[in-house]
Amino acid sequence: MSALQEGTLLLIDKPLNWTSFDVVNRIRVAICKHYNIKKLKIGHAGTLDPLATGLLILCTGKWTKKIDSIQAQVKGYSGTIQMGYTTASYDMETEPVEVEHDVKLNSELVAKASIQFTGVQNQLPPIFSAIKKEGKRAYDLARQGKEVAMDPRQIEIFDLQLKWDGSDEISFNVVCSKGTYIRSLAHDIGQFLGTGAYLSALRRTSIGDYSVDKAESLEVLLSNFN
Repeated sequence: MSALQEGTLLLIDKPLNWTSFDVVNRIRVAICKHYNIKKLKIGHAGTLDPLATGLLILCTGKWTKKIDSIQAQVKGYSGTIQMGYTTASYDMETEPVEVEHDVKLNSELVAKASIQFTGVQNQLPPIFSAIKKEGKRAYDLARQGKEVAMDPRQIEIFDLQLKWDGSDEISFNVVCSKGTYIRSLAHDIGQFLGTGAYLSALRRTSIGDYSVDKAESLEVLLSNFN
């Protein structure tokens, strides 16, 4: 138990439909119950949306002091973008609306999009986000049907690979800076292509040098504390 209390990292492959907080809380409860302790200092190094899977890093003990530095590292993601529709949340949380368009996707246009969205740029976060506006979370205001004016923020896309097979989906791999919203990236790519788009699947593959390939499933990790 001393290693967990003193400080360590837990690499978890977060399952679909779990919030990052739910994962942290579930593991905290399991560890405290297993070792018969009242509390454990533990937190995650970077939120992952419920509709996303992949690498979630948990820090315990003294390692919680490293959370900010881990969060600041470059992140990698893979996923798919659904073309021809948009959603208010830029992902599958809200209902898709079909977009009328005359543009036909082609490999050259997709390649241009990859170049267009690589590098330093200003990105507008989605209104369905945890960013605070007037003291309230933007997603709370959005769910109440209120208009929310989001402020652009500077981000950097270090590498963006878009793969189109002729269908109405584009698969991608991206390496980006802290603060990048992949949902916004998907929406903006749809705008650039003239077809509309939303994020249909997302998986975080890396944070800095930490890879999801080294992560354990939540089920396996919890089994260690049964």
